[in-house]
Amino acid sequence: MNTLSYKTISANKETVDKKWVVVDASDQILGRLGSKIAKLLRGKYKPNFTPHVDCGDNVIVINADKVKLTGKKWTEKVYIRYTGYPGGQRELTPAQIMAKPNGADKLLRRVVKGMLPKGALGSKLIDNLYIYAGSEHKHEAQHPEKIDINLYK
Repeated sequence: MNTLSYKTISANKETVDKKWVVVDASDQILGRLGSKIAKLLRGKYKPNFTPHVDCGDNVIVINADKVKLTGKKWTEKVYIRYTGYPGGQRELTPAQIMAKPNGADKLLRRVVKGMLPKGALGSKLIDNLYIYAGSEHKHEAQHPEKIDINLYK
């Protein structure tokens, strides 16, 4: 019996197959879209997934300004941050974030970042995310593949 066939194969930077994918966010629910994008960035849909390696794809999100939230979440959901100073707790609703310049980018990036691992790996993974409010993006040279995010679980 060949014992070498039972070795666990772990991906590394050289053996990882990274692709470029385009996701259309129009009429998608924010949290569900964010979790699927986080899985794509992490590489969880690939058979050679390795938890401590960046083996995910580069994800381009278009039409991020057309994302939906259910119920009254646009006005009642609150994102909290803390400046570090006394009395420095700040609250923002998704509607307030979207009203700012690059608001769609900030909102979706915040959602996806919360679903990625904390630490150095998560910081590397969030750099593979490119978000655009409109339907145009500047990554045509990478020949990205357009995918239907609804087919992913």
